[in-house]
Amino acid sequence: MRIIFPTDENNGYLSKRGAHFGKAKFYTIITLENDKIVDVETQENPGHASGGCANAITNIMSLKPNALIVSGIGGSPAQGFANAGLAVYSDQISTTVEESVARFIKDELQKIGDKGTCSAN
Repeated sequence: MRIIFPTDENNGYLSKRGAHFGKAKFYTIITLENDKIVDVETQENPGHASGGCANAITNIMSLKPNALIVSGIGGSPAQGFANAGLAVYSDQISTTVEESVARFIKDELQKIGDKGTCSAN
């Protein structure tokens, strides 16, 4: 399973998570097998200013994820990911990717569906 985490630094699973997926500097990609981290990759966020949130959706989907874990996401991109069939989870507690992975494995994160988490959608 490939899980994408928006992050503000390139420190693998020790990276601090980004507050919002579209503004994060990097995407940290964790590959899990049998609830164990078997691979960690980092991609720089190419941004989405020119194409709006549709570019961010395309950028993330090009990484072939099975799930996206965010602290915040607007309604429009949440709907876009739902339409693409990507499970999006909210984690507003964990500060690092490592902590969030542990919460994901313990099934402590909620899927957000197509509504988003941010008040200003």
